Amino acid sequence: MRILFALPFLFASQAFANDVTVTTDVWADNWFALYVNGALVIEDSVPITTERSFNAETGTFQVSLPAQVAIIAKDYRQNDTGLEYIGTQRQQMGDGGFIAQFTDAATGRVLGVTDSSTVCTVIHRAPLDVSCARERNPLAGSGACAFQSAPEPANWTQAGFNDSAWPAAIEYSEHAVGPKDGYDRIRWDRSASLIWTSSLEQDNTILCRLSLMQ
Repeated sequence: MRILFALPFLFASQAFANDVTVTTDVWADNWFALYVNGALVIEDSVPITTERSFNAETGTFQVSLPAQVAIIAKDYRQNDTGLEYIGTQRQQMGDGGFIAQFTDAATGRVLGVTDSSTVCTVIHRAPLDVSCARERNPLAGSGACAFQSAPEPANWTQAGFNDSAWPAAIEYSEHAVGPKDGYDRIRWDRSASLIWTSSLEQDNTILCRLSLMQ
C-alpha cells in the first residue's frame, strides 16, 4: 500500500535556503512511525494488531537540512511472550525488518537511508529463551517466556537527543528478512539496506535514529 502524506508547512517557521521537500519510502515488517526533528510525519496505515501486515508507505514533507529522523518499528506479537499464533500449530516467534530512504523530491538526490550508520536500541525483547515457542501454554514472564521491556526514552525523537550509546543497526539481506507486499514496488537506492537489531525474531520493538544531510 502506498499512501502520500503532503506536509508542506511542517517547519514553515524555518524557511531557509536549504529547505527541501523530501520524499520518503518505507517498508516495514510489521509496523512503524517516523518522526523528523520530533514531529510525526508518516505512520504505517495498517495497525500493529494486524497479523502478517507487510506494507510499504510513501510520503513527503518539507524540512530544513540537516535534520534528524527517528523511527519506532514493531514486529507483531500477541503479548509479552513475543509469540504469534499462540495455541495453534503455527505458534512461533515472528521476525522483523525495516528499510527507508529519503530523497530530494525535486532532484531525486538521496539525502539519507537506513544502513549500518543508523543507530538503534531495543525496548522490547521476547522471549528471552527461544524454547518458549515450543511451550504448550506459554505464559509471559514465566520460565522460558521471560521478556525485557523498557519505556521509550524521554525526547528520543528530538534532534538534540543523545544517542551516542546506541549501537549500530545491523544490515540484513532480502533472503534473511523475506520482504513482500509493497517492497518490490519501490525502486530502492543501492545504498539503502534492510535493518534491525541483533535478533530479527526476539527483538520486537526497536527505536532507530539517522540523519538527513544537505
